[in-house]
Amino acid sequence: MRDAEVARSRAEAVQVRAVARFAALSEDARGVAAEVALTLATTEHRAQRMVAHAQALTSRLPETLAALDTGVVDSYKASKIVDATNPLSDEHATAVDAAMVGRLDGRNPSSIRRAAVRQVVAVDPDGHAERARKRRLERSVQLVHQDDAMSTLIADLPADTATAVYARVDRIAKTLRGGGETRTLEQLRADVFAELCLGHRTAETRTEVFVHVAATTLAGVDDHPAELPGHGPVPAWLARHLATNSGSVLRKVVTGTVRDLGRTRYRPPAALAEWVKVRDRECRMPGCHRPSHVSDIDHTDDWARGGSTSADNLTGLCRRHHRLKDLPGWHFATDDAGALHIRTPTGQHHHRRPEPLHPAPPF
Repeated sequence: MRDAEVARSRAEAVQVRAVARFAALSEDARGVAAEVALTLATTEHRAQRMVAHAQALTSRLPETLAALDTGVVDSYKASKIVDATNPLSDEHATAVDAAMVGRLDGRNPSSIRRAAVRQVVAVDPDGHAERARKRRLERSVQLVHQDDAMSTLIADLPADTATAVYARVDRIAKTLRGGGETRTLEQLRADVFAELCLGHRTAETRTEVFVHVAATTLAGVDDHPAELPGHGPVPAWLARHLATNSGSVLRKVVTGTVRDLGRTRYRPPAALAEWVKVRDRECRMPGCHRPSHVSDIDHTDDWARGGSTSADNLTGLCRRHHRLKDLPGWHFATDDAGALHIRTPTGQHHHRRPEPLHPAPPF
């Protein structure tokens, strides 16, 4: 499977260069997409994206193109870096491209996009903050009719608002399970969402949205981006806005929290559990970004087999990947640096370590 994926990626690199050469040699830029569409029997809209994608890779993102050449990423994964760097100058885009070297292998498209966005924030923090302000002005709701008497309702909302809406729907839906309820959790979420919108249900549960931000950023000493688990970095001005909201509750987490109970108890106390959730922020499974505050806290080395209840042996895993860990042939372990190492039943090895909230200051 891996060999086939590498071969396909290398073929896509050949096509990217061919499209870029054709666009460069064409005397009429307006007709390039139309001819590409006819040649490849695709739509002009997709052809336009192919041309823009090829031009960005060959002119601004040489390292990403090299990764496509060697099969480290495919064209779709490469597009995540292209899209993330679209608003940047050539200089900034090239800086992000260089910073992504060594960060691509083994990552899924979502993780690559998030890693690229982190680098965009690092090289252009002011631009990121300003784009966030402008995008909030573009919020909208769309109705798209589908087949079989179904429709899709799309709400383009600020990340903090959308996260709060989903958290409320999810929390209510989960309280309805059991007691003879036959609907799936997805069906319950859809029904609860509709009932809330139509006023048929009151929001009887409190909604929590977790934003991880440094105290110095809240105080205005610096403008390091904050972190919205499940979404990624958000600008400092948004973190300060959320913190001053009348409904916000600030929780200070310090390194002095109790971090090791040894074998004295199985369940971690609230302070230790919160420390692990803040440290991990998201499910530690590579490619999974479910927020840690709605995930399980699991002993990496099973407590029943001698594992300790300590920060070093506790890992945040969503329920799906917590259950996966307990299947035959799967083995999870952590190292001294805090990275989670996973061995699959076929002997494949994968690892992931939590991203720092913001880069350490230079010394």
